Amino acid sequence: MNSGFKICMVFLMTVSMTACAGHKKEGSMTIRQHIAESYGLQYFGEVEKIQYTFNVKIGEKQINRFWIWEPHLDRVTFKGMDYQEAITYNRDEIEDTESNKLKKIDAWFINDNYWLLFPYHVAWDTNAKVEDIGRKPLPMGDGTAKCVVVTYPATGGYTPGDVYDLFLDDQYRLIQWVYRHGGSEKPTRLSTWDDHSKVGPLTMSLNHQGVDYVEDQNFRVWFTTVGVMMVGADSWLFAR
Repeated sequence: MNSGFKICMVFLMTVSMTACAGHKKEGSMTIRQHIAESYGLQYFGEVEKIQYTFNVKIGEKQINRFWIWEPHLDRVTFKGMDYQEAITYNRDEIEDTESNKLKKIDAWFINDNYWLLFPYHVAWDTNAKVEDIGRKPLPMGDGTAKCVVVTYPATGGYTPGDVYDLFLDDQYRLIQWVYRHGGSEKPTRLSTWDDHSKVGPLTMSLNHQGVDYVEDQNFRVWFTTVGVMMVGADSWLFAR
């Protein structure tokens, strides 16, 4: 992959800026539920399929990847980049496959899925440490917000030890986040969480404007063709 698109791979399953140092304010499971349920986690079990196109632009370069994910089956359909035909696979096959192509596609899937569904992963990823450390200055612009730090384990996952600072509004929805790769002292990148939209019973942020300190460039991540199909339905409910 071109080095200009390192951003496409860094938000994988497994920042904390100095401003986010402090003491825990709430029990972590309570925080997890507040964040995830503000995006509709309580309805996620009713979702049979999710579709979306992940778009990223950094400098003059842009890529697009289309996905359909069936959460109950953990089955993925992918189309994009240089692949002419759609590829469908079950994610429980990845560990045993010898296909480097499929492993690469699944790494893209994890990255793009986390950009769209990170608030749900805060609840799902119970191996991550979650701490509410009170109100802190926003990393971009003026003002303050509740700061919650999510720290992934030092071993395991694609990028172990990653740390995310989540800046939340009064509804526990993300305003901005800061990412620190592998727990490094300096922020790796930060971005906004904008354009919160209803997608069926779920809520998703569909636009992220940010700064990549590694590449020393601004970037944008955004989602199009976002929709959900509910269990027992035969049509998609698209973002509005």
